[in-house]
Order: sequence, then C-alpha cells, then structure tokens
Amino acid sequence: MKVTTNNQKPVFQMLFLIATPKLVHKAEALYKEGMVPVQYVVHAQGTASSEIMDMLGLGGVEKDLMLSMLPKELADKMLKKLRNTLHLGMPNTGIAFTVTMSSCSGHMLRLMESIQPKDEERSGRDEWKDMDNQYRAIMAIVNQGFSEEVMNAARPMGATGGTVFHSRRIGSEEAMKFWNISIQQEREVVLILAKKENKKSIMQAINKECGMQSRANGIVLSLPVDELIGMNEA
Repeated sequence: MKVTTNNQKPVFQMLFLIATPKLVHKAEALYKEGMVPVQYVVHAQGTASSEIMDMLGLGGVEKDLMLSMLPKELADKMLKKLRNTLHLGMPNTGIAFTVTMSSCSGHMLRLMESIQPKDEERSGRDEWKDMDNQYRAIMAIVNQGFSEEVMNAARPMGATGGTVFHSRRIGSEEAMKFWNISIQQEREVVLILAKKENKKSIMQAINKECGMQSRANGIVLSLPVDELIGMNEA
C-alpha cells in the first residue's frame, strides 16, 4: 500500500539507532515513553581499526542496531530526544538517522496511522518532499568474513567507519543455480554512513573488491538519509 503518493499525505520513516548496548537499553525506555509500537534490536559491531580503539582506550566495538517505524512528526521528536538524552556524537556513543518509507503493509500502515499526531498537533512540516540531504546509507551484503575487505575498499574513498551485523540468506536455490551464483547462507551486512559526494566512489570500490564476481559475492545498495544526528556534533 502506498504511503506517500502525494504531498497531502503524511510521511512514515524508519528510524535507525546505532549505539552501544547500554545506550540502546536507555533508548528502549524513551521509546516506551513515546509510545513507539515497533522496535527491533540487532546485535552488531563497529569497524574502527585496532589502532583507533587502542588510542581511545576502548576494549571493543560492540554495538546494537535498533530499528523502528514512525510517522515523520514523531520520528523528528524522537531524534531530538535521542540526541539530548544519549548525547549522540560524543565519543563511544552512537548515531541515529531516518529513511523515508515508500510503502508498507496494510496492518503496519494502520498501526502507524493510529499514532499519527492529530491535525491540530502537527506542525505541517512532515508532508512529503524530495529530500536532498548530504548523507547516504550504503549497505554491502557479503559472505561471512569479508566485512574487513569491504571497509578496506571503502575507507580510501571517504568512508570513516561502519557497522557490521550478521544475517542468513534465504531464497530459491533453483534461481541461484540458474544464474550460476554461489553465496554462503551466513552473510554479513556492512552499513556505512557516507557523504553524498562520496557515495558513488565508495560503492564502486566495494563492488570492485567485494562484488558478485569476487569471493565475497557482495551486493551493494544505498538509501537516502533524511535526518542524521551523531556525526556532526563531535
């Protein structure tokens, strides 16, 4: 079902929070207070080099990724709460960003509409428009064990860091055989926040080193980021 077919309909967004497990736990209380109905948490890890970790005096780069879906008006408010309460942007904290959804299932749409602010409570600024912000979310999906190769390719092109979480491929074996593709079931997803002007070169570098014709069997895609906190504040 289409959510944003014209500029009169409200916008719904996916809100990503990537932070330390302790801060994500604090965020859960904020989400509960804000009546956020849908939350998913995935355990992940950062990709900072060992030299950087030693310099900062940190023993690990454990992260959690929390994903939720909200009307834009509430997503904007939640971003402000996350920034003020979790102090995102300070060392060893995390980042949060939103991506506009183009569609969703009917049940999810009704759920988000139920928490949509009433007309008199809305600022009127959450109507759809062509977002053209300066950051992009790049996702590289590769065979297990190749996340370091992804970052080695991305860093010279302007990537400052990323977050890795594990996944498992499910799909048609017949289709894989037809296209002569051999991909491990266990996969790694590398999420990189990059400036818009660096997106193309980063994606090309990753595809060259870790694309479908490599042992990593990688797939690279990008998403436009609407709002981002935690990268410019530091």
